Amino acid sequence: MRRVLLSNDDGVHAPGLRALHDALTPSARLRVIAPDRDKSGASNSLTLSKPLAICALDSGFYSVDGTPADCVYLGVSGLWDERPEIVVSGINHGANLGDDVLYSGTVAAAMEGRSLGMPAIAISLAGRRHFATAGRVAASLVGAAATLSLPPRSLLNVNVPDLPWEELRGIRITRLGHREAGPVMPIEVIDPRGEKRYWIAAAGKNVDDGPDTDFAAIEQGYVSITPLLVDLTRHDTLGALEAWLEAFTAAR
Repeated sequence: MRRVLLSNDDGVHAPGLRALHDALTPSARLRVIAPDRDKSGASNSLTLSKPLAICALDSGFYSVDGTPADCVYLGVSGLWDERPEIVVSGINHGANLGDDVLYSGTVAAAMEGRSLGMPAIAISLAGRRHFATAGRVAASLVGAAATLSLPPRSLLNVNVPDLPWEELRGIRITRLGHREAGPVMPIEVIDPRGEKRYWIAAAGKNVDDGPDTDFAAIEQGYVSITPLLVDLTRHDTLGALEAWLEAFTAAR
């Protein structure tokens, strides 16, 4: 059986993580290491200002007082003699579509695994009910991943509709959609002591949700699989920037 490292960003006690563990248990040798609390939106942050505490729980899971990326770093490189063969992050409580991947701790945990040389999958449920459906999807993908060859620095971002297994319409390979900028102003609230606090505003509306996007797949009841590349370079602008730099330098 394959050695699989599980993590998430919703915390070590999250139902989605337990559902992922239960779905993969029959076919994999699992290690589970996750944040000790909800770290949604942590992105790729690492804890560099303090040492990390690791706690072995009665469940057999391990919790870390750090970020999702911290957890995968420790799980791959620091805790056990045997390295995992694949890293799976999730099941996230809510979709990670389009621009969400820039903020997602779920995607970041998979990305850390990929950065450490592991094949990696991030899996999210577009809701909070049918975790068993997402678990079955994850188990199928992990079973098939041994035959998948991705370029270096790549990972799979998987989103599953919040539907019973029998109602899924299939699987689509997609690209990331895009949202418009969300509301500029944060939402002001008053805490019980009369102090001002601020909620980060919700994400903006979809502006690119064409038929080949992850947004469209989920809306139509399909599992979305998007390959992500850990390379933020805008390669198609390099030539224009070189010309701009030459003109700028010549004018000085």
